[in-house]
Amino acid sequence: MPISLHLVFTTRRAAFVLSCFVSLMCFAGSVIAQKTAKPVLHGKHWVAVTGKPLAATAGAMIFSRGGNAVDAACAMLGATSTMWDTLGWGGETQALIYNPHTGEVKGINALGVAPSGATAEFFHEKGMVYPPEYGPLAAVTPGTPGGLMVMLAEYGKLSLAEVLAPSMQMAEGYPIEGVQADNIERRREVISQWSYSKAVFLPHANDEDPEQRAAPVAGEMFRQADLLTTLQKLVETEAQALAAGKTRKQAIYAAYDRFYRGDIAKEIVRSSQEYGGLFTLDDLDKWQVHIEEPVSTNYKGVDVYKLTTWVQGPVLLQALNILEKIDLKSMGYNSARYIHTLYQAMNLSFADRDFYYGDPYVPPAEPVEGLLSKQYADQRRALIDPQKNNVETRPGDPYPFQDDENPFSELLRNWSPIPPSADAEGAEGFQQAMLMSREESFLAGTTSIQAADAEGWVVSITPSGGWIPAFIAGSTGVGLSQRMQSFVLSEKMNPYNVVQPGQRPRATLTPSIALKDGKPMMAFSVQGGDTQDQNLLQFFLNMVEFDMNVQQAAEAPNFTSYQMQSSFGAHESEPGRLSVSPLLPEWVRSELGGMGYKVEANKRPYSPITAIYFDRQNGSMWGGASDYGDDYGIAW
Repeated sequence: MPISLHLVFTTRRAAFVLSCFVSLMCFAGSVIAQKTAKPVLHGKHWVAVTGKPLAATAGAMIFSRGGNAVDAACAMLGATSTMWDTLGWGGETQALIYNPHTGEVKGINALGVAPSGATAEFFHEKGMVYPPEYGPLAAVTPGTPGGLMVMLAEYGKLSLAEVLAPSMQMAEGYPIEGVQADNIERRREVISQWSYSKAVFLPHANDEDPEQRAAPVAGEMFRQADLLTTLQKLVETEAQALAAGKTRKQAIYAAYDRFYRGDIAKEIVRSSQEYGGLFTLDDLDKWQVHIEEPVSTNYKGVDVYKLTTWVQGPVLLQALNILEKIDLKSMGYNSARYIHTLYQAMNLSFADRDFYYGDPYVPPAEPVEGLLSKQYADQRRALIDPQKNNVETRPGDPYPFQDDENPFSELLRNWSPIPPSADAEGAEGFQQAMLMSREESFLAGTTSIQAADAEGWVVSITPSGGWIPAFIAGSTGVGLSQRMQSFVLSEKMNPYNVVQPGQRPRATLTPSIALKDGKPMMAFSVQGGDTQDQNLLQFFLNMVEFDMNVQQAAEAPNFTSYQMQSSFGAHESEPGRLSVSPLLPEWVRSELGGMGYKVEANKRPYSPITAIYFDRQNGSMWGGASDYGDDYGIAW
């Protein structure tokens, strides 16, 4: 090629690259400087943010009565459970609490366990590849009531009666939202299998006219008399204990005992067994809430706290360790290089989750120290190809980084990123249980709760379980969870998460608290399933690397990977699938396609985030919630 022609091509290429760079910087700048659809919440005394406006109001009511952030969070938890905001009272609760008097972050583990008889052999004999998605056999022991009462007893100020007052009023009847009412109607066939659920959710069912709408309509008063009775029993038990001279804490634990060891427990067990469930009184009696030490890592001076391996929280910490030595900001916000780098870091972290995460209270012990080692992150980072996606990302071996030997090295060598299919031979029982698509299970799920007050208490919660269609346990009005499906039935997939009685399934729920210089910087969590720590990683980096405020970071467009194994249903994996916002420029999508990604633009490629940021300079709190869905906050 003549020199002059070569220079022309070189100059044109440089001009094109510069043009792309300028466009990218403009795109990044427009995101960072954007006006938000929702305003930032500014609070001096308190902030309450959650997945439903009525539930946020419940938190505000408790603050107005002199409650602290723990009291308010418990009230929001009760309200969202009563509203069936992708959870019911028989679901599970995962929380982080910052105590300003000790300067410590504590974890609340209120995830239920597999009941007696729930073994891999039991489900295999029923022709299942995985535990079912819904019904009595999908339920672990109820966790939310216990989690609420333990948090309240240990860290709150108000009585159980005061904190449950909004939930009890709602159980008497509240105007149901159209989205939830229509969700019930869509699930009417499944709900109709269980008489107790049918009586609550389908008040207009007419066997003579099956075409008639059975569910409530938007704005109709949705009444739950049995649930109200159960909540009243808890409050009455507390009152009796106080009258007998018990302390506030002892009275709340008396109510706890009635739920897990008294007449409420007996009805949960009886009704579950009536429909083929496995619960025993001993299962409920032995289950307990753990107040535990969270795990953490430091990312460029910020200490990030998560719950340990019984949820997927450490994934975020592993990804931050991998990314810490990479200059992300210079790549440009949501450039192809930036998205690719985050995607690869998440691939590596989620592959470890899929093989190593499980219940830390049941052997074998998870290699947490090795997984969170900065040196292990160095090893994992070196595996990232800057030019293309690795569709065969595998778990690593963290054991040498805690001076130990991997007890499952043979399983690790033979591990496959693609799990057994739900259409495998003999999977008819599982197929009948399928209800949610992979798309729905990735994006559906849970609610999130953030609360903070001027005293310094900070709470982040991601409760879930007992979503519609829920099996309601007899006359208790309590909808049981569907968390059993997050177990696996073969150690070839994950030797730490094989179902057995008394074990917690590894869940997706993942609250977050970050401290800077030992003081709260932010509390953040998100709705969703396997999207959760993907969304939270991007939210965190939006604030720390790209200087967005909390509302901008909550509204900023995320992307979603489907390469990890789903925690629900058939546990599918779709290597290379990448869901992005339509706001992402076409040329960025094209570049990602050239790196081996199957790129799709969706209006909703991620789940709604709720968060509170602490402005130390001005002594105020900033609340944020995503600009779609029902997430809402109130501050004062």
